[in-house]
Amino acid sequence: MRFPKLSRSLRQLSSHVLAIALGVMLTVSTLQVLPSQAEPAPPMTAGDTSKVIAQRQSPTTAAIGSTSFVTAAVNRVGTAVVRIDTERTITRRVDPSFEDPFFRRFFGDGFSQQMPSEQQLRGLGSGFILDKSGLVLTNAHVVDKADKVTVRLKDGRTFEGKVQGIDEVTDLAVVKINAGNDLPVAPLGSSNNVQVGDWAIAVGNPLGFDNTVTLGIVSTLKRSSAQVGISDKRLDFIQTDAAINPGNSGGPLLNGQGEVIGINTAIRPDAMGIGFAIPIDKAKAIAVQLQRDGKVAHPYLGVQMLTLTPDLAKENNTDPNSPIQIPEVNGVFVMRVVPNSPAASAGIRRGDVILQVDGKAITSAEQLQNFVEDSRLGQVLQVKVQRGNQTQQLSVRTAELQNAS
Repeated sequence: MRFPKLSRSLRQLSSHVLAIALGVMLTVSTLQVLPSQAEPAPPMTAGDTSKVIAQRQSPTTAAIGSTSFVTAAVNRVGTAVVRIDTERTITRRVDPSFEDPFFRRFFGDGFSQQMPSEQQLRGLGSGFILDKSGLVLTNAHVVDKADKVTVRLKDGRTFEGKVQGIDEVTDLAVVKINAGNDLPVAPLGSSNNVQVGDWAIAVGNPLGFDNTVTLGIVSTLKRSSAQVGISDKRLDFIQTDAAINPGNSGGPLLNGQGEVIGINTAIRPDAMGIGFAIPIDKAKAIAVQLQRDGKVAHPYLGVQMLTLTPDLAKENNTDPNSPIQIPEVNGVFVMRVVPNSPAASAGIRRGDVILQVDGKAITSAEQLQNFVEDSRLGQVLQVKVQRGNQTQQLSVRTAELQNAS
């Protein structure tokens, strides 16, 4: 009776032993498949290490690296970026009522004399050194009408600046400082090579915080001054999301290699992450003229204009309250003709649609403006306009624009 029980016990024991053995075998086999968990990994060569790093780095990490390319870019140009402080004295007219005997009876004869008749205004901007002789490029609105200009270098040295030339139309100015012939110079790139998505590094003195650097990308190219909201300028801006604030004006916008691709100029107060810079290729040409002549001559026609499309014209024409019917064509609609301007002398009228200039089709106001800007002073342009149902060919001789506004 006891042998069957013993036999069953032996069989159960054998099963347990077999299970334990199988478990040990599976554990050993698993450890052999995952050696990194069981023993130190074999040493790697330098080539293997570089391959692993290259595989694991994201594009952003690879671009920035352990030593930031921004640091290298700023180090390349940083000492050539300057702070520009300006002072301007304005005279206030004393209200004539202060001289009234009735007023003087209550406040005394000396009250009007205590009223300040002059006020000093201070401004702040940025700029960068173009050559070792001390030429500084900045914005016109930074130094315009300033009585005193002070240029401060990054090393703390300050120099009195002399404004050599201002061009309000492109918002550029050249300032000269006498600081010897061994000044740091900002390396200039080419804005023609800039593409949307490129790195953009803004350097300057925003809100008085000297030597400030912000990073972003080029958001778009050839953003017209009319689109930006400053129609009195003739510029196609580089748009960037690198932070630009008051005081950045005139400072450089750099590419990833530390080359100047633009001059920080404008911001939109109603938006965040939208700033604008003057392309450096445009600035180079203007700077040469300002250094040589102190000003830049800009040809003009003398019309206020609007880009016209057939859809816009049709929308106007179907409005029963519209005071005028517009040809449903592509062109530039003349909203106003400036009195005594070349356009007025040539017979261009309000309501005309400019279709061609010198045989080239004109489809936008920006295109027409650029065409005129690239012409010569006194050049006769053959302008084809549509007036009602008829077309006319008019000869317009360009003249010099006397005022940016």
